[in-house]
Amino acid sequence: MFERPDVGERAVLVNIDFTAHDGNEDPGEFRELVISAGVEPVGTVTGSRKQPSPRFFVGDGKLEEIRDAVAAAEADVVLFNHSLSPSQERNIERELQCRVLDRTGVILDIFAQRARTHEGKLQVELAQLQHMSTRLVRGWTHLERQKGGIGLRGPGETQLETDRRLLRERIKSINKRLEKVRRQRDQGRRARVRADLPTVSLVGYTNAGKSTLFNRITSSDVYTADQLFATLDPTMRRLELPDIGAVILADTVGFIRHLPHKLVESFRATLEETNEAALLLHVIDCHDERRDDNIAQVEDVLAEIGADDVPVLQVFNKTDLLDEFVPRVDRNQEGVPVRAWVSAVTGDGLQGLFDAVVERLAQDVVHHFVVLGPADGKFRALLHEAGSVLSESSRETGETILEVRLQNRDWHQLLSRAGVREDELVFRAGCE
Repeated sequence: MFERPDVGERAVLVNIDFTAHDGNEDPGEFRELVISAGVEPVGTVTGSRKQPSPRFFVGDGKLEEIRDAVAAAEADVVLFNHSLSPSQERNIERELQCRVLDRTGVILDIFAQRARTHEGKLQVELAQLQHMSTRLVRGWTHLERQKGGIGLRGPGETQLETDRRLLRERIKSINKRLEKVRRQRDQGRRARVRADLPTVSLVGYTNAGKSTLFNRITSSDVYTADQLFATLDPTMRRLELPDIGAVILADTVGFIRHLPHKLVESFRATLEETNEAALLLHVIDCHDERRDDNIAQVEDVLAEIGADDVPVLQVFNKTDLLDEFVPRVDRNQEGVPVRAWVSAVTGDGLQGLFDAVVERLAQDVVHHFVVLGPADGKFRALLHEAGSVLSESSRETGETILEVRLQNRDWHQLLSRAGVREDELVFRAGCE
């Protein structure tokens, strides 16, 4: 057994291609992850085998190669671009006599560094503790010692058992605090629904340019950097759109290939903003060679959080990196905008994006000139209360013509509250 060093900033990276498995991790992306974590890659070990070894994940020969690479580079930590079991991590550490982390551990470390809000820090800590709970039996020598000494003998609880108990209590405490935060977020979401403010949510693969696009559209100063997971905490801004009115634009956490399930669970409260959105802007790095794979990964996470049925408008960003490209808006066979090509850095194509967003949101907006009689006073009052009346004029016969615009779901909700059937109403093409 060994005592682990407190820090590790020089790392040997390990990437193995498994011929019996599909979907091997990208070593280039893993290197970007490691650099984003503030660690210096000083060596790389690659190889291939049919399937992982149950004991060391790699074979004996490859393990010896990793040991030599650690010694030659004087590395502090070995980072695997794979998911390791707790026993595999423990066995490798015992053989290499240095710290070992898998891909999930690296991502968790980045999230811990980048979280800024109270909710974000709680979510990251919860994911870390859940990950740690399966990895307590590792290289820590003090975990196997029995408590002893005067006043400490009796139940015979080992240090490992104490750590596990304290871990469970801390997880329980964080879940309670997160539940309180979720209730507060739900109240804010309900308030936006009552105010008839639809949400447009930015989603996408990490480092696709979501925050840069968010800043360009809203004139905000959300932190941006050319690195993975530059921002974690969600940011919202009010935005005025022509013919639609006020909407809420939300910038969310970026996704990544094989995003750890514990992180998805921990950030579920934040990602619920995506579920409730009227429209998702799926921001895509059009210059990335892995573009299609990244799109598939984002769609998988959206399906996992139950947001796969929310309308999506793809935003192909970073067109400034393409040769002689003119921004445009692509439409499907029905003429509906499905893809906008823009550059968040130069601003090219943003007007087309705005027009596409307005057009997509307008599909869920009703705009009527409705004729109401004296008996429809309750419905008229509800329309005014909802702030949906654009203009009003009266006839000599006592009827009133209202020009109204509101979300389709709100229109039907008001009809129900007033006890009015839509097929009984009289509509006009315009004000007479």
